[in-house]
Amino acid sequence: MANNSSEHGSAKIDSDHLVTVNSVADARPRNALDRYFKITERGSTLGREVRGGIATFLAMSYIVVLNPLVLSGEDAAGEVLGIPRVAAVTALLAGLSTILMGLWAKHPFALAAGLGINAFIAITVATTPELTWPQAMGLIVVAGLVMIILVATGFREAVFRAIPDSLKTAIVVGIGLFISLIGLVNAGFVRRLPDEAGTTVPVGLGTGGELEGWPVLVFVIGLVITALLVIRKVPGAILIGIVAGTVLANIFEAIFQIGPAVDDDGNVNPVGWSLVAPSVPEWTAPDLSLLGKISFGAFTADSVGAVMATLLVFAILLSVFFDAMGTSTGLAREAGNVDAQGNIPHLNRVLMADAIAVTAGGAGSGSSNQIFVESGTGIGEGARTGFASVVTGLLFILAMFLSPLIYLVPFEAVAPALVVVGFMMVTQVTNIDFSDWGAAIPAFLTFILMPFTYSIANGIGAGMIAYAVIRTGQGRIKEVHPLMWVVAAAFVLFFGMGVFRGLLGLN
Repeated sequence: MANNSSEHGSAKIDSDHLVTVNSVADARPRNALDRYFKITERGSTLGREVRGGIATFLAMSYIVVLNPLVLSGEDAAGEVLGIPRVAAVTALLAGLSTILMGLWAKHPFALAAGLGINAFIAITVATTPELTWPQAMGLIVVAGLVMIILVATGFREAVFRAIPDSLKTAIVVGIGLFISLIGLVNAGFVRRLPDEAGTTVPVGLGTGGELEGWPVLVFVIGLVITALLVIRKVPGAILIGIVAGTVLANIFEAIFQIGPAVDDDGNVNPVGWSLVAPSVPEWTAPDLSLLGKISFGAFTADSVGAVMATLLVFAILLSVFFDAMGTSTGLAREAGNVDAQGNIPHLNRVLMADAIAVTAGGAGSGSSNQIFVESGTGIGEGARTGFASVVTGLLFILAMFLSPLIYLVPFEAVAPALVVVGFMMVTQVTNIDFSDWGAAIPAFLTFILMPFTYSIANGIGAGMIAYAVIRTGQGRIKEVHPLMWVVAAAFVLFFGMGVFRGLLGLN
């Protein structure tokens, strides 16, 4: 994709025939729907928005399967949330949060249970004998309510605007690298190597340094098809690539009976499908009994205690605060939905919708909901407005009733789209001035640590700390916004959480 940070206000068409936000300024809306979502104004069409919404849903649908697996452990009270119940609330909350983002903030950003937070919550519950699932979800609700206050007071938007442009660009590049790594790992093309004696690298190619298995072949073929279609500027290229990979995956599974990488009994198949084998399981009605099952008892002395609970809320808050900020920055710039100063229209609505989604995710026992980087798949397909999010949200609602259909699309069919979209976002690296090392080194840390630590927030934190320290060391402290120091200090606390817990005797 051509660079989306070109001269603002110009009528420019990207290499995949997508028009940026400021082009076609004199185009008139065709109807009330067009007028409300500004479809024509943002250089899109209804067809592109629908295709983009479908592509984003397909790229994200795995969360309905994966989130229940992450939250499947037993808590202090011996309760297990259960895969069917978590799957139902995951789909429902993703649908409602995404529709809210589309209708109110009018951006093509989709939301669902964030993998970083749900893993953090699962590990916390597993390692804290006094903590129950309702109490853990109560921590998320508290973090979400604090987030709502920060948005309502304008603090969150002020922090966003305080970030220097070099770091904003680095966030786009970092998300591109991150989403590409997600695709490569999901496809089994890149795998984490076991921590064994003699292992010299943390990750490697395929299984034991070799590519094998039909699922990897589906990914490779899908990547070639998607890349060629994008290069040839075929409308619907990314969606066509996903569909082609899905069809091929189902054919291979029907013929060779490959099965998942890990089956229900825990048996490992190194050449199996990474999460689910393509299939159509039996339909079951959604179970929404988890809605509202929260408790704030974590703050009491007979549970983890007020100090430890507050530290956990802080960790959750900082992660979701900057994950959403970084993701929305990267996606909006890729879509061209920014003004001449690089700011996002209706930014406060975007941040408030995200904060509400965090709170609702905890209240629904599905973990914190947040903006997904996979929304870039829909943007790469042409989505530029909130109508695409409405389409994605409605599909999630439908998935709550027809969840078996999600099993038709394995990771390997979606992964090529993530890699190609990642490439599109990484092209913005040319906008970073690498001759100014004081800005370039923090930018480098920002975009390199996102994929290396599997966290958008970690990359942003490292970049902001480095920017404040380096600019001060250069004698250019005036270029560091006061809020940057506040955020840098918060990230120092975040990164040193283990040290501070030890000092307080909470380990």
